[in-house]
Amino acid sequence: MTRIYTLVNQKGGVGKTTTAINLGAYLAKLDQRVLIVDIDPQANATSSLGVEKNSVSTSTYDALLSGDVPASSILFNERLQLSLLPSSPALAGAEVELVEEEGREFRLRDTLESFKGKYDYTLIDCPPSLGLLTVNGLVAAKDGVLIPVQCEYLALEGLGQITQTIERIQSSLFPKLRVRGVILTMFDSRTNLSTDVVKEVNNHFPGQVFKSVVPRSIRLAEAPSYGLPISSYAPSSVGAQAYESLAKELLKGDGK
Repeated sequence: MTRIYTLVNQKGGVGKTTTAINLGAYLAKLDQRVLIVDIDPQANATSSLGVEKNSVSTSTYDALLSGDVPASSILFNERLQLSLLPSSPALAGAEVELVEEEGREFRLRDTLESFKGKYDYTLIDCPPSLGLLTVNGLVAAKDGVLIPVQCEYLALEGLGQITQTIERIQSSLFPKLRVRGVILTMFDSRTNLSTDVVKEVNNHFPGQVFKSVVPRSIRLAEAPSYGLPISSYAPSSVGAQAYESLAKELLKGDGK
């Protein structure tokens, strides 16, 4: 059975794409068949895996507009044993093009149906906004939403917005949508603020916060520029240890 999780936070710079790439890479290292779906027009997940976004022939743009994604459009990274449905700059126009389309909120969900059983995990990386692309990501999240939250004060302000968006999707499009878990990122043990944010987030999402906390890390910030996840770029770094721990925690919680 394929588990589909969507990573979402309308605030940029919280470690959403970093988490999608590195969680996916460690799940693959733990013998899971993983597909990463990039629905962010900035295509950061795509380039973070060493794929040139302007050279992509078929992308999530095609998935949303036509629903037709040939198997050849899934890029398989032999080294990482990881699959990617890439994004491309064309995706920036998709929200406008989809506005008049019937069932526009269900396009991604319907496309992913065709991959049923091929993967153990599908991780959807959303743009840092709450538009139609993100709505597609949320409606497709049949097993829940993963919310990365940066351990800084302003990050807390966005949590209410995310909660409201999830509630709106539940009431109008996908009643079974749930929060699978909150992932704390960019934690700095030297500051009281980070510790305070951890407490606040746990109060806001009781019992839904992963115990594995991702620290602030130069290595994590550097890895995307080399087109590599942290598991390949700096496997002994604290960031790598955190994402390996997160992958194991997710698997355990999923009964795997």
